[in-house]
Amino acid sequence: MKTSERYNKNYPISWEQLHRDCRALAWKLLDHRKDWSRIITVARGGLVPAAIIARELDIHIVDTVCISSYTIKEQGTANILKRPDLAGVDDTWLLIDDLVDTGKTARIVREMFIGAHFATVYAKPEGRPLVDTFITEVSQDTWVLFPWDTETSAAFILPIIEM
Repeated sequence: MKTSERYNKNYPISWEQLHRDCRALAWKLLDHRKDWSRIITVARGGLVPAAIIARELDIHIVDTVCISSYTIKEQGTANILKRPDLAGVDDTWLLIDDLVDTGKTARIVREMFIGAHFATVYAKPEGRPLVDTFITEVSQDTWVLFPWDTETSAAFILPIIEM
């Protein structure tokens, strides 16, 4: 089955819903421990959730691991574009992403950050076993439409403005 054929439903998420779900995830993470020391977020999808969670949990050290595998409705080969310093990874580190889908990216970051607590806002059945904490489960055949994917991008607007 082609990747584009595996998604036959859409689940649009508004900025308000995303904010509520990220705050709920932060509160759930407080049930695990109160002294999280840092966040490593999977860029780009995890950037907005990580910012909200960092604020809610008063975490001031936030870094990124940059992995590219998705385009619009397609999943390709995962490429690691940036790795943070891995010294001292332990169970006080939070690894944050927006979604775990098939688990391809999750497996990579779990291997990179052994001992870190992995949390996503949304989880699909194939990837869910790789995540320690999540808020909402979505069916495997659903494409999650995040607010940053549904609004017009500046990259598309700028050429029009320059004309």
